[in-house]
Amino acid sequence: SDIFEEMFGDIMGGQRGGGQQRGYGGKPGSARGSDLQYGIEISLEESFKGTEKTIKVPTFSQCEVCTGTGAKAGTKPETCPTCQGQGRVRAQQGFFTIERGCPTCGGVGQTIREKCTACGGAGRVRKEKTLKVNIPSGIEHGRRIRLANEGEAGANGGPAGDLYVLVNLKGHKLFTREGADLHCRVPIAMSNAALGGTIEVPTIEGGRAEVKLPPGTQTGQQFRLKGKGMSMMRSTARGDMYIELFVETPVHLSKKQQDLLKEFAGKDPQANSPESQGFFKKVKEFWGDLTG
Repeated sequence: SDIFEEMFGDIMGGQRGGGQQRGYGGKPGSARGSDLQYGIEISLEESFKGTEKTIKVPTFSQCEVCTGTGAKAGTKPETCPTCQGQGRVRAQQGFFTIERGCPTCGGVGQTIREKCTACGGAGRVRKEKTLKVNIPSGIEHGRRIRLANEGEAGANGGPAGDLYVLVNLKGHKLFTREGADLHCRVPIAMSNAALGGTIEVPTIEGGRAEVKLPPGTQTGQQFRLKGKGMSMMRSTARGDMYIELFVETPVHLSKKQQDLLKEFAGKDPQANSPESQGFFKKVKEFWGDLTG
């Protein structure tokens, strides 16, 4: 009989277990509320330091008038006379015993003679809930924070579901994040790249760090600043920050600056540009292979 009930109970619309959600030990007629997800957007700085956010979530909350029973004040739900509180009825059809939801109580197991006027007998009402969410330092994009029992209130006095807060990080004007590491692309003047020197770069905590450039610095060179990246969740450690340099070609040159550059270029440009010299050497060899 149990095998046939498992096979056909759901097909016929019945709910095994007398309308109870046995996973949480609820009373007959009650059902656990749905889980909810709420998206929140924070800045990279807030992710680095951690923060607290106040959110307003539209949801179902337990009716305060009837305390979730759905019955009018001074009354209470009664055991369904058709299913005796089981929420299901059985019918014999030949060799099979078919189980289906009780048509009288709709599988709830209880009936309400006088419904609560505030919630219409549902035991819960639609309202906006205000909550505070603690965002831990180091949290990454796409992580979820679970707030237990802050989801929808259950029907007929059942327990509430959970609320999952989905954290999204805003884009940053200076930094990009990869795990616990930060990347920052820094332009440098052509003269600094050629002669070397020291530059100051920003850090995520709002400070500054010095980077020493060797003479002949090229576009694409990276410098690692250890421990200057993002905070790590549940840890005192930090990631690293990588500075990627690109050499900026000067614009809006004065006549004197143009003359100086022409003088520099006329002396022996290839002697000062080994990569360029090597590339064009390979180009000549390539053309020679094609014509040979």
